[in-house]
Amino acid sequence: MIRKNTTQPTLKILFFLLIFNFHFAPLQAQTEIPDSLAVKRIQFIKNTLEHDLTKTKRWWYGWLGAYSAATLGQGAVYLTSNDKSTRQDMALGAATTLLGAAGQFISPLTPVNWPGQINSMPENTRSERLEKLTKAETLFSECAMREKLVRSWKNHALTGAVNLGGGLITWLGFKRSVWAGAGYFALNTAVTETQIWTQPTLAKRNFRKYRQKYPEDFDGISYVPRVSWSLKTYPGGIGVKVVF
Repeated sequence: MIRKNTTQPTLKILFFLLIFNFHFAPLQAQTEIPDSLAVKRIQFIKNTLEHDLTKTKRWWYGWLGAYSAATLGQGAVYLTSNDKSTRQDMALGAATTLLGAAGQFISPLTPVNWPGQINSMPENTRSERLEKLTKAETLFSECAMREKLVRSWKNHALTGAVNLGGGLITWLGFKRSVWAGAGYFALNTAVTETQIWTQPTLAKRNFRKYRQKYPEDFDGISYVPRVSWSLKTYPGGIGVKVVF
C-alpha cells in the first residue's frame, strides 16, 4: 500500500492562510520639526546669507580696488622717478600691494551666491522643504567657516611674514636704517590687519546663535524622513509597523 505524502499540501495551506491573515498596521509618521519651523529657519538662513553677501562684496571689491590702485600708482611713480631710493620703495611697495590684490582671489572669503543656491531648490512639499533646510544649513555652516578662516592665526602669520620680509629688504637689501625697515613693517602690518578685522562676520555670528537655539536638531541630523519597519504579532495575524 502506497502512502501519500501529506506534508507538501499542508505547507501550502499554511502559506495561503498566512497571506490572508497578513494585515498592515497603519503608517505612523515621525517628524523631527514642525513644518512651520522648517520654513522659518530656511528664511532666517536666507536673510543672513543675503545680508552677508552684500557686506562681503563691499569688503572684497573695496580691498581689491584699493590694492590695485596702490599698485598702479606706485608703479607709475617708479617709472617716472629718477631717484634711486624712491624707485626702490615704489618697486617694493608695488610688489607688496600686488600680492595683496592677488590674495583677494585666493582668500577663503570670496563673494558666493549662497542665497541663489537656496532659492533654486523647490519647497512645494514637506519632503522638499526638509531637504532644502538641510542644504541651507550646510551652506550656512560653510559660509561661517570661511569667515572664521579669514581671521585665523594662519592668515595673521602669513601677512606678517610678507610684511616682515619687506621690512628686511628695506633694512638689509636697500641698506637703510633699521628704523626704516621697522617703519615699513609697521605701516604694512597696520594695513593688512585692518583688512582682516574689517571682513564681514555676520554669518559666523548668526550661525553660532542658530546652533545655540537648535542644538538638538543640527549636529549631523538629516531632516529627510527615514523609514524603518518592524513585525508585530497579534491574535489572528501578523502586522507590519512602518515608521518614517
